[in-house]
Amino acid sequence: MLTRLIIFIAILISIEGLFYRGIVYDNWNSSLKWGHFFFTSFVYIFFIYQILKFDRSQGPSIDFYWALGFLLLSIVPKLLSLFFLGITVLGDVIWNSATKEPSNSRRQFLKNLSIVIGSIPFLGIIHGIWKGRYNFKVIRHAIAFDNLPEAFHGFKILQISDIHSGSFDNPEKVNYAIDLINQQEADLFLFTGDIVNTKATEFHPWIETFKKIKSFPHGKFSVLGNHDYGEYVTWPSEKDKEENFKAIKDLHPAIDFQLLCNENVTIEKNAQQIKLIGVENWGKNFKKAGDLTLASKGTLKEDFKVLMSHDPSHWDAEVKNHPNDYHLTLSGHTHGLQFGIEIPGFIKWSPIKYLYEQWAGMYQDQDKFINVNRGFGYHAFPGRVGIWPEITIIELQNKKLQA
Repeated sequence: MLTRLIIFIAILISIEGLFYRGIVYDNWNSSLKWGHFFFTSFVYIFFIYQILKFDRSQGPSIDFYWALGFLLLSIVPKLLSLFFLGITVLGDVIWNSATKEPSNSRRQFLKNLSIVIGSIPFLGIIHGIWKGRYNFKVIRHAIAFDNLPEAFHGFKILQISDIHSGSFDNPEKVNYAIDLINQQEADLFLFTGDIVNTKATEFHPWIETFKKIKSFPHGKFSVLGNHDYGEYVTWPSEKDKEENFKAIKDLHPAIDFQLLCNENVTIEKNAQQIKLIGVENWGKNFKKAGDLTLASKGTLKEDFKVLMSHDPSHWDAEVKNHPNDYHLTLSGHTHGLQFGIEIPGFIKWSPIKYLYEQWAGMYQDQDKFINVNRGFGYHAFPGRVGIWPEITIIELQNKKLQA
């Protein structure tokens, strides 16, 4: 722990030294320099203090998340500025060597431009912490299938995921999101895991809030996510861990969610049916408690199936090519990293795409679909930059009945 902390501090000092020498020293007046010094000192002291007081038996506190948010606010713009400055100055050196032209004015311009470039993520992170983490969006998809029972043509599923109640700090904004859910005309409500960060008690202040979610014609169902197993803290005993896990499962009926743990239910409409299947968490790099065989017991290959599986890595690993045919899979987990750029029809990018093939939105492979919800809450970083909290509406359509 101490060695890693020393290495971490050394890295921070190196970044600050490069930033000061490359940008601050020649470009900022004394007031800006002192302002930068006091802000940076506060950020680092606050973060290091949170590390030193971290209690693994309790897990990260909201103060720890805020310390992380301030750290990112300080570091990310500097790293981007230094990267841009390094690349452009290197190009300028090569150009100057080839042309023998003086480059002092160009160097100053590049330093000024690097400050502008660095200010973009700085402002973005401020907005993400101040507004973005509660900037709920309703995202709609319509997908068509050959074998969807005709009675379910136009059937609407509302999906949320990753509540992470232990991070919430604004009841007014959470209530707004519940109202937004209740305004949607959907047939079925599905929650795809991570109701807490770690402990069942995190959700207790929010039980009455989530009980306000209205009844849906075909029910409200849920599954577990990786954070719902209490594996990210140290427990006094295995018994304490098991009791917390049971308490987390008990939260679901307390808010009128029917929790599916490797099991399935039949959704009926006008004498026709589809199968809703819920598996426990199965993640490529996380807990593998999900059991498709057990969860699908009693279903037939020809049944139309909607699968709830928290981690989208399950889709490529087991679901997509499974002989039992899961037509629509609903996942969450990634949060879209809570950081990225999305301009519909133009660009969708986040660093998380290099870890997850399916990380946000709807994906298709032949006649199979997966939707990865960007998450209702937030975790670790107390903000969202460009990747907003999501309420998904998915309309199922029968290709024969499409207008």
